[in-house]
Amino acid sequence: MENIRLQRGQEIANKPNQITRVDENTYKVRSQSSNNQYDVISTEKCWICSCPDYTNRHINCKHILAVEISFELRKTVASEIIIPQINLSSCPQCQSQLIVKDGLRHNKYGDIQRFTCKNCFKRFTINLGFERMHATPQVITSAMQLYFTGESFRNVQKFLKLQRVNVSHMGVYKWINKYVKLMEKYLDKIKPNVSHVWRTDELYLKVKGNTKYLFALMDDETRFWIAQQVSDSKNTSDIRPLFNEAKEIAGKNPNVIISDGARNFHDAFNKEFFTLKNPRTKHVQHIRLAGDIHNNKMERFNGEVRDREKVMRGLKSANTPILTGYQIYHNYLRPHEGLDNKTPAEACGIKIEGKNKWITIIENASK
Repeated sequence: MENIRLQRGQEIANKPNQITRVDENTYKVRSQSSNNQYDVISTEKCWICSCPDYTNRHINCKHILAVEISFELRKTVASEIIIPQINLSSCPQCQSQLIVKDGLRHNKYGDIQRFTCKNCFKRFTINLGFERMHATPQVITSAMQLYFTGESFRNVQKFLKLQRVNVSHMGVYKWINKYVKLMEKYLDKIKPNVSHVWRTDELYLKVKGNTKYLFALMDDETRFWIAQQVSDSKNTSDIRPLFNEAKEIAGKNPNVIISDGARNFHDAFNKEFFTLKNPRTKHVQHIRLAGDIHNNKMERFNGEVRDREKVMRGLKSANTPILTGYQIYHNYLRPHEGLDNKTPAEACGIKIEGKNKWITIIENASK
């Protein structure tokens, strides 16, 4: 009997649109003999199901087994995307790999390794992505790391001065502006393997002293920040571009979108996701501070952005590269305790090689 339940659980897990993930503890599984849906809920001790088989026998039914199988399938089937560490081991002129180290190039921002090609005797430096930059890649990426972890431009400038690197706070801003745009173009081509449950919320910000609202959309399972939009008002702004951008980035529609009860979320959902055909996206708006459905993950995310915005004392423009840069930092470089110290990108199956992930991304974007 157990083998039959396992076999039927595998059949359910392998069929599309049979299992809907409401949140990390709640799933809905379609009945195989009727139009009903059964609730499969994770408790502290075990899984429970609302189907008659579990209710009468208190054993793992086929619906519980299907959820467990689909959870494991999602881990193993997710295709891993690797952003490799660039192996810069050939001459830029003749492409020969017969190169040797030949001293350092000294400047006031740091030392850069020189190479000589034994084939054509060209002397060169390998600095992919950082050509004609006076500072070394390590200095530039250290400044970016410091800024996005919470330091101001002037504090980053003071830190670099202690390292004998003389650069103005506007110089640090120009580095971030340049490389955020470069990384954004490259990373936009990579599709993250997000789940089928998305969360969205708004956060007020100060832009040139005026109140604006940052609408963000995040994947529930991996905490990947999928899309963002800055608008003038909270309840009347058209946020269809937010949902449309998220669909393009993820390459799919979600099964569930969780938001608060704001009218513009409802209107944008109806225009972008509502359909009479199956599978249909469900909009959950009855969230609460405690209970089966809440938006605590989005509130934690809002706190993360708020902490960063306080240091900046507001934004200078609505299209600032700082928000895009922080989105990149959140997704690809910031480990999260709720993800076992993985980044959201790693949870989505995107692996970045190398000790300095900033350099790896920049080099691949410049390749």
